[in-house]
Amino acid sequence: MLKKVLIANRGEIALRIIRACKDLGISTVAIHSTADTNSMHVRMADESICIGPPKAGDSYLSIPNIIAACEVTGADAVHPGYGFLSENPKFAQILSDHKITYIGPSAHHIKLMGDKITAKKTMEDLGVPCVPGSNGIINNLSEANNVAAKIGYPLIVKASAGGGGRGMKLVLNNSDLEGAFKSAKIEAEAAFGNDDVYIEKYLLEPKHIEIQIIGDGKGNAVHLAERDCSIQRRHQKILEEAPSTVLSSDERDEIGKICVNAISRLKYSGVGTIEFLYSNKEFYFIEMNTRIQVEHPITEQIFGFDLIKEQIKISSNNVLSIKQEDLNIKGHAIECRINAEKVPEFTASPGKINTYHAPGGLGIRIDSAIYAGYVVPPYYDSLICKIIIHGETRQEAIKRLERALSELIIDGISTTSEIFSLIIKNKKFLDGSYNISWLENLLDNQGK
Repeated sequence: MLKKVLIANRGEIALRIIRACKDLGISTVAIHSTADTNSMHVRMADESICIGPPKAGDSYLSIPNIIAACEVTGADAVHPGYGFLSENPKFAQILSDHKITYIGPSAHHIKLMGDKITAKKTMEDLGVPCVPGSNGIINNLSEANNVAAKIGYPLIVKASAGGGGRGMKLVLNNSDLEGAFKSAKIEAEAAFGNDDVYIEKYLLEPKHIEIQIIGDGKGNAVHLAERDCSIQRRHQKILEEAPSTVLSSDERDEIGKICVNAISRLKYSGVGTIEFLYSNKEFYFIEMNTRIQVEHPITEQIFGFDLIKEQIKISSNNVLSIKQEDLNIKGHAIECRINAEKVPEFTASPGKINTYHAPGGLGIRIDSAIYAGYVVPPYYDSLICKIIIHGETRQEAIKRLERALSELIIDGISTTSEIFSLIIKNKKFLDGSYNISWLENLLDNQGK
């Protein structure tokens, strides 16, 4: 087993990893910027070390600073969490070169799945169903027009190195293609330093379904069913639930087996998420995330299984600790992401939290690193709290979520907590018939 893990992250995910390490008897090191000196993950870790000023590029994204922190503290492993360097193959490789264990997949697999075009081709070759689109990068408008004529409208132009909705442009007809193509390339270059784009068919009103997988690098793998991540705002997930209301057990088993077969053949090591659009009872691969997801707790709740601990165990000994037949869904789980943002503008709302009261009771889990008196810095992602609900049924989970939201108090800054009461009382949510466009339309109509 690993002896000392440095967490190359901050906030609630850093705290989540620290707790998993403590359960395994592993010492922890928290890194932090000067803006995070008083953060909870710094207080909870066995050791902490400042690695730079507030700007992420000079601290949480600085590979030399993190390597130096490992050497100073004697950490023999690094957990990247999500975001920051969690899907950076260069980071994983440098750690390996320094004989430091990277708690995640190989640099090869991170790179393979980090490029959306290569990932799609790889998955197609492994028998995973994919969205119709271009076979590779679209270099010019002429190529874009040829693909559009083949697959038809609507379509979407996407950044090859993209994520989080950046470098994505919806095209409804031919007259919009040129502007969308140029705009997507400009945005992709600005966000990722890479202006490569590709084109896919745009599916009308699909669900966003993702499959949680784990492999040990030796060809052994399991899946932990699906999460429905269709409730989104500007391509950003806001609320997730598991299992999905629309999949039958046969569909779940079939897509699960397809995903397990793919990562087994890849000899993938660690946790990962294979994401799909789901429309007319068909799955279409869109990307694979080679890290732990923000929404991983709802999978943990319905299986009673610690995904972070499994990441650490696999990185320690390359052995998968569980078999597919041991994984059975128990109940229903929902997660709400509480962001420090003003509604309805969804603009950042940093500042001091004067009062904080977390909801409690059976079936309620809170993943958060905030406290009364904590100052939310303006430099990083706005996620400050995750409310995770578990119930024996979906109806029970919704009732518990309603209660949890009524108990939550975060005073001093604006948060997105108020929109969840609107969501969970809506008929489309209650009957599970929402899609990836539903929340956007709901909020737009509320503002009229």
